[in-house]
Amino acid sequence: MDQITGSYGYWLPMDISAHGAAIDRLMAILHWFMLLLFVGWGIFYVYCLVKFRARAGHVASYAPVKAIFTKYIEVAVVVVEVFLLFGLSTPVWFKYKGEPEVNSQRMRLVAEQFAWDFHYPGKDGKFGRTDASLISSENPVGLDLEDPAAKDDIVSVNQMHILLNKPTVVEITAKDVIHSFNIPVLRVKQDAIPGQRVPVSFEANQTGHFELACAQLCGLGHFKMRADVLVDSPADYAKWESENAPAPAEAAAPAAGNKQPATPEPPKAPVKGQAEKTAP
Repeated sequence: MDQITGSYGYWLPMDISAHGAAIDRLMAILHWFMLLLFVGWGIFYVYCLVKFRARAGHVASYAPVKAIFTKYIEVAVVVVEVFLLFGLSTPVWFKYKGEPEVNSQRMRLVAEQFAWDFHYPGKDGKFGRTDASLISSENPVGLDLEDPAAKDDIVSVNQMHILLNKPTVVEITAKDVIHSFNIPVLRVKQDAIPGQRVPVSFEANQTGHFELACAQLCGLGHFKMRADVLVDSPADYAKWESENAPAPAEAAAPAAGNKQPATPEPPKAPVKGQAEKTAP
C-alpha cells in the first residue's frame, strides 16, 4: 500500500473534494464573525468595568438603560446570523445532502466493531441481495451468492476505492452500534446508524491514498476503526476491479452422452512367478 498522501498540518486538512471549497469558505466566515463578536463584546466588557467601577461620590442607578445604539447592534447581529444560516449554510447543506447523482459510482458501507465493510456492485452495476442471516467472518455483508446479481459483486474490508472526478454515493449503515464515517480530505462526515441506510455523496478531484476514521467512540477497539481511501484514475480502478472480481463459476461437466469413450489401458506384463500361482 502506498503512503498516505499529504499532511494534516496545523490547520484544515487538504481539500480534494468538489464541494470542499464551499464548506471551508463557510467555516472561515463563521470564525471571522465569531472573532468580531468576541472582540466587540470584550471591548464593551472592559469599558463597563472602567466606567461603572465603584468610586467615591457615585451612586448606582437601578433604572433600565434606554440605549438605542445597542438595539441597533443586537438587530444587526440577528440579521447576520439569519444570513449565515439561510443564505450561506442552507445552500451548502442541501448541495451536500441533496439527491444522489444519477450517473454516479455507488457503493454500500456496513460499519461494525471494529471494521469497515465495503460492498461494490461490480461491472453490472447491480447490488446482489443481502441477508443478515448470511453474515459470517467470510461474508461480512451477508451477500447471497445464489443471487445472479451478486456473481460479480466485490466486498472489501477496510479498503475503499473511489473513481476520480466522478460523483460517488455511499449508502451507510451499521451492524451493532453508532459509528461515524469521516474522511476529512473529502469534507465528509456521517453517522452510521443500525437499522438505517443513509446516503452521502461527494466527488474527489485528486488521486492518492487517504484515510477514513471513525469519529464516534464505538467501543474498546475504536482506535482500530480506520480504513484506506484510494482515489483511482479510471484505468487504475478498472485494474483493481478486474483483480478483485470473484472468479467465474466453473464450467459444468459435459453431458454423459458427449463423453468420449475411455481408451483401454494396455495389458500389464505378469509379474514373474504370478502366472504359476494363478494357473489352475
